Amino acid sequence: MLLLNSRLIPRRRFLRAGAVSIGLPLLEAMLPAGARGQRNIEVLSPKRILLIGRLLGTHADYFFPQDTGPSFTPSRYLKLIDRHRQRFTVFSGLSHPGYPNAHHCEAGLFTGVAAERIQRPDDIRNTQSLDQTISEAIGQRTRLSSLGMGQVHIAPMIYNQAGNPLPIEPRPEQTFKELFVEGSPDRVEREVARLRDGLSVLDQVRDQLRSLSRALGASDRERVESLAQSIREAEQNLHQSQAWVKTPKPQVNRKLEDYQNPKWASLQRMRYDLTCLAFQTDSTRVCVIVEAPGDPGDAPGSNLGHHDASHHGKEPRKVSELALFEEEETRNLGLLLDQLAAVPQGTSTLLDLTTVVWASNLGNPSAHASSNLPILLAGGGFRHRGHIAYVQEKTVPLSNLYLRLLHHLDIEAPSFGTSTGPLSEI
Repeated sequence: MLLLNSRLIPRRRFLRAGAVSIGLPLLEAMLPAGARGQRNIEVLSPKRILLIGRLLGTHADYFFPQDTGPSFTPSRYLKLIDRHRQRFTVFSGLSHPGYPNAHHCEAGLFTGVAAERIQRPDDIRNTQSLDQTISEAIGQRTRLSSLGMGQVHIAPMIYNQAGNPLPIEPRPEQTFKELFVEGSPDRVEREVARLRDGLSVLDQVRDQLRSLSRALGASDRERVESLAQSIREAEQNLHQSQAWVKTPKPQVNRKLEDYQNPKWASLQRMRYDLTCLAFQTDSTRVCVIVEAPGDPGDAPGSNLGHHDASHHGKEPRKVSELALFEEEETRNLGLLLDQLAAVPQGTSTLLDLTTVVWASNLGNPSAHASSNLPILLAGGGFRHRGHIAYVQEKTVPLSNLYLRLLHHLDIEAPSFGTSTGPLSEI
């Protein structure tokens, strides 16, 4: 129940009973009177985004519908999530123009970097990924500016402003600790000291870099500036951590044991569950998940590994094995959408306020083809159109969708990656 009165309740107001204290969530009564109304909606029901990177494409015949529009006939895979048909759009014909037909183009999935900067796996000169662009705009409002889960396959998917890769957490147990497990008072004090020492080290390194740059040539100064940018971002993260380290973490109806000993399929579900909890508690508003391929037996009934099956050469037995992995991934996506849709957020749901992008860097994994990427957009309050098909001979940059997402999140951007303009169909 919202408290609607003319007196402000302090944001850090606690309910106390004996030795127990409970921090109140953000209430409408904590906002100044002039900030209510539409501002209440923005503050109490913020927009979020989840990017899910899949590494081995999707068998096109089982994923893309044969017809277009909201009344499309669901494909084999889309039948598994057809209950959400009003809440998602499938795109065919989107690509990053000129990308090589190779696994390492996963480095550009969420950056849309120009093709000439990603031709060789040993010479990737990347730009900032979509999640980090969004995080810079809205990430300072939450405990974590962004949350990355999963693991690197061939190349990282998350990059900072300088084009340097950022780490992601492979262990759901560790993510749960970071989000919801409170440290002891001594541990909190040690964390404060660690952050203070970290800031001091960064100050010293920054001064040394400034001195070094004066003695370097232009190309070396560019490399040093890239490093300096990474240090500036590390400083920002440290300052943000300092602000939150003594703030009580939210309590959730989960235990640490719920995120231990995962298998391939349960690992996906654990990460999806953690994302939903992180969004629901407003611990972050930006999340990236990178899904690695499964091993033999990871998908129910499978005998081949995911990667082996993806290089099927149209052999029926291998295509059937591949479908087992991709059906399991699609089922897990459906469970995520179920979970997000079940969480009320004012007059809407968490799914309505969360943009979910389910994407891969490969269209036809059997040929390593990087064209006609399988892209699904769900939630977010968009005007979903079922299946939107673009003419493949006239490549439409996937970055056009990303630019549309930035504008949807109220982030002013003239372009992103290789965009030519925001998509207007959604």
